[in-house]
Amino acid sequence: MGTAVERFDDKARETFESVGRTEVFPGELLRHKVYTRFLHWMVALFFFLALFSGFGIYLPWLFRWFTPIFGGGALSRVMHPWFGLAFVFFFALQTLNWLTPMKWTPADSRWMRNIKNAVTGAEKLEPPDTGFFNAGQKAQFWEIVIGCIAFLITGIILWIGAGTFGRITVAVSYVLHDIFALIMLGGIFIHIYLSTIGEPGTFQSMTRGAVSEAWAWTFHPAWYKQVTGRDPRQAHDEALNRMRSARKNP
Repeated sequence: MGTAVERFDDKARETFESVGRTEVFPGELLRHKVYTRFLHWMVALFFFLALFSGFGIYLPWLFRWFTPIFGGGALSRVMHPWFGLAFVFFFALQTLNWLTPMKWTPADSRWMRNIKNAVTGAEKLEPPDTGFFNAGQKAQFWEIVIGCIAFLITGIILWIGAGTFGRITVAVSYVLHDIFALIMLGGIFIHIYLSTIGEPGTFQSMTRGAVSEAWAWTFHPAWYKQVTGRDPRQAHDEALNRMRSARKNP
């Protein structure tokens, strides 16, 4: 199965690279190819479409101003499950795309034990064994995988209704659907913060597909070493010395 997944993923990457491009300038590294970026933005688009249409359905007294965007309350109810299915579909493709780099490793367990320093910013550089994704990113990824499964099951139950599944099952599904939506929404807020203010330079990895070498050795040193063959701490110290030298000798 892994081989079939890899073949599918490689073919998709090749197809999208033929119609798009990723420019990598000197001092930068390729982070995400066109296919990965496409999936990311499709997931984001349909997540928010499902979220906003869902708000209008479940809390109309508070979010009734969302429903005109989708053509009114009735059309919002029709479109919401389709937005949800599209979100799950594209995230399923993203899961296949990231299955290997998202596997949990001993380095991730060490990262989680040291999460306080990562959150507070006590350490300016990530641990040297932090690879393509850190443990926090992996945890959020698998949280979304679980959320998608929950959305799919509860969403189908709500879509078909009590006539088939019974009132109690539908009532429980409503609660679970809302809980997972709130959990995922909280995770998205964290994701947006880290990809912009929290880790400057991250956002362009999903727009241009490339990141600076400084970003790589700061946030993903093991990946930097794997790609460049250079020691990330040494690269950091050399850049720091060059910067200090430039300040002394303008």
